[in-house]
Amino acid sequence: VQLQASGGGLVQAGGSLRLSCAASGRTFSIYRMGWFRQAPGKEREFVAAIRWAAVNTYYADSVKGRFTISEDNAKNTVYLGMNSLKPEDTAVYYCAADPGGYLYSLNYNYWGQGTQVTVSS
Repeated sequence: VQLQASGGGLVQAGGSLRLSCAASGRTFSIYRMGWFRQAPGKEREFVAAIRWAAVNTYYADSVKGRFTISEDNAKNTVYLGMNSLKPEDTAVYYCAADPGGYLYSLNYNYWGQGTQVTVSS
């Protein structure tokens, strides 16, 4: 499975962005997908996850109510809608996919390249 993330950019605090992650290759094997982020000098942290072809979602407390993860099965794409962005949301955002596991698991087999999100104050 190959993952291609896009949609990052520079936005003012309070603004919105939508990230996309297009999957290719053995997409039929995907069971769940997730978004993670890594800020400079910090460890990578979990943001959100979704069960592929299902309605189950899971969010980090820091983004709950502001971010929405969704999918378009026909396009093999997962999205991360981000509203009410804060400067502390600034990070490189990565998408990930896995052929199994629990929705709450932080372990993923496949990773995409990151896309930079910068929120100015």
